[in-house]
Amino acid sequence: MTAILALALSEFRIGLRNRWLAIAMGLMVVFALVLSAAGSGPTGSLGVDRLSVTVASLTSLSVYLVPLMALLMSFDAVAGEVERGTLALILTYPLSRGQLLAGKALAHLAILSLAMVAGFGAAGVLAAILDPRAVEGLPALVRLVLSSIALGATFLGLGYAISARARRPSGAAGLAVGLWLLAVVLYDLGLLAAVVADNGGAFTLHVFPLTLLANPADAFRLYNLAASQATGAAAGVASAASSVPVPWSALSVALWPFLAFGLALVSFRKVQP
Repeated sequence: MTAILALALSEFRIGLRNRWLAIAMGLMVVFALVLSAAGSGPTGSLGVDRLSVTVASLTSLSVYLVPLMALLMSFDAVAGEVERGTLALILTYPLSRGQLLAGKALAHLAILSLAMVAGFGAAGVLAAILDPRAVEGLPALVRLVLSSIALGATFLGLGYAISARARRPSGAAGLAVGLWLLAVVLYDLGLLAAVVADNGGAFTLHVFPLTLLANPADAFRLYNLAASQATGAAAGVASAASSVPVPWSALSVALWPFLAFGLALVSFRKVQP
């Protein structure tokens, strides 16, 4: 554990030097404040507090921004070490490959967590200033922060797996962008086309909810919207959220980080420094 913490501290300092913490916090705070100020128009018509409506908007922000930041942090975690020739040196120390990945993940997840707490916390403070009832939406905000951390951990693990497979930062960067597009954009477009073609058949009724749970980004979105009081603020996915039981989406959100890091560790063990 001491070795993991020492490596995590070193990686965290590298993140500070590379301005990752400042960039991540700046992006999250700016976008969260903009959505909090501009995305709470439906408050009166929905009859819920401002913070609950804001959380529904922040869920969409997290789905796009958190996986992207996680992949940008992790795509060269292994490939960069191989290209610089430092992986062989690191592995001469009494440090297993699992400990090496754990140290990097701990540092990167700490950066992501600080950014999300800062961004969502700023949005919560603004909502509380503008609406005295905003405290009613505090559980939804806490749930969003915790599930966003789990989403970030998932894509960190997938980024490490890509980095180990590619072995070159340039190739890993391309694969990371492709994974982001597939998981966040193209996957949903494919499901939408399948639902339209099925026209209310067996796929829509029985297979469609399971395919949503198979994607960590969709499982995250469904969990937060299904557990929120303001699903009407995101009517496009409200029906899908109501069709999937909350425990199912919560289980998917909780399991995906372990699956992703398991895949990363298997891929990393095959890397020759």
